[in-house]
Amino acid sequence: MTETGDTLLDRLGRWLAGRLQEESSGYEPYTPSDAETLRRTLEPGDILLVEGNQKISAAIKYLTQSTWSHAAFYIGDALPEPEDGSERPRLIEVTLGEGCIAVPLSRYRTYNTRICRASGLAPEDRDKVVAFMIGKLGLKYDLKNIFDMLRYFFPTPPVPVRWRRRMLAFGSGDPTRAICSSLIAEAYGQIRYPILPEITRAPGRSSAQSNFSRKEILHIRHHSLYTPRDFDLSPYFRIVKPTLEYGFDYRAVTWDDKIGDDKIADGKIADCKLADPGAKAAE
Repeated sequence: MTETGDTLLDRLGRWLAGRLQEESSGYEPYTPSDAETLRRTLEPGDILLVEGNQKISAAIKYLTQSTWSHAAFYIGDALPEPEDGSERPRLIEVTLGEGCIAVPLSRYRTYNTRICRASGLAPEDRDKVVAFMIGKLGLKYDLKNIFDMLRYFFPTPPVPVRWRRRMLAFGSGDPTRAICSSLIAEAYGQIRYPILPEITRAPGRSSAQSNFSRKEILHIRHHSLYTPRDFDLSPYFRIVKPTLEYGFDYRAVTWDDKIGDDKIADGKIADCKLADPGAKAAE
């Protein structure tokens, strides 16, 4: 990541970045996130995966074969309250147009999200990872790497599945290779915390089934090629669901039984409502 001047390429790069970050119409999350519930559930060091609805999100979803197109890092209350009284920034993320920035949890209140938590992370290592991410705030993308951005205008390139991840590394701009998750992978690499499983042929242990698979896993061990999906698939990161953290009781669900028989016949099911899962814990 480098600082750039206001040149013609910079202006063109900003225009392309703006186009790629335009939101697609028709996006509707199944379970939109609640900022307060997330705050009660998240711990420093957690990774928040996001199902984005921007044009660049569609390309990343296709290339990584995953619903998750973005990853943000939770730092808790490590940054001070803004002087203007606005919401405290608790997430650090890397975006194409803004670089490495800190944002509030409410930024993703209308998106599907997933929390990934490093298992058994020592407090001192947690502090190191958080400090690493805070130290990267302010870094900018080099928007002169026009060809790196142009590939995202073709969200479904006709290439074999096994080469799609490699397309994230195609181009001249090192900072634009994985967009958001590579910096988080680098942070965990500083404390030698694994993300993807090791390759081994020892008896009784899992191993890659082909030479290509082994080479691919070794290849993506470098932090620059990690994608949001890798934190979801990692056997070393636990999936945390806010609804279940405070004691979910299916008997407490209030079902809407006012739905008509004609709608049931059409294959529609009754909706249900559940009180805020964290409200009781916050009392």
